[in-house]
Amino acid sequence: MNSGKELATLAGGCFWGMEEIIRKLPGVLNTTVGYTGGKTASPTYKEVCSGDTGHAEAVQIEFDPQKTSFEALLGFFFRMHDPTTLNRQHNDIGSQYRSAIFFHSEEQAKIAKRVIEEANKGGRFGKPIVTEIVAAGEFYAGEDYHQDYLQKFPTGYNCHVLR
Repeated sequence: MNSGKELATLAGGCFWGMEEIIRKLPGVLNTTVGYTGGKTASPTYKEVCSGDTGHAEAVQIEFDPQKTSFEALLGFFFRMHDPTTLNRQHNDIGSQYRSAIFFHSEEQAKIAKRVIEEANKGGRFGKPIVTEIVAAGEFYAGEDYHQDYLQKFPTGYNCHVLR
């Protein structure tokens, strides 16, 4: 990563809706939807949807830490999905729709743990957060038609809104 840029990788259900919200945030330089956290090399969308690869649909975010922080990104992340449902977001069911933070540094891991602990203590969600905090591994960009999907198809399927 070039100086002045950081990566964040977040999974919280269908990556189309997540990307559409995240790409508009101040300090976000680039977003890429794809697959991470699984065992299959270079999985396809169809393979990930089967649930057999272990991958989550995720958004990899390149951001400027001078304009936004990892903690601020997590604030939006927890507003756009339900982190208390295991392997499900709205009508999307399966481990590929799990809630996960794939950290790129020990500092990101510490921040993620603290944010979750504070949210659980505050009772913000009414149920315990099940979001995984996992070291970032290989990220496979999704097929071209998935990138900026809701920009290409504004009336396409989207189950994410900021709460």
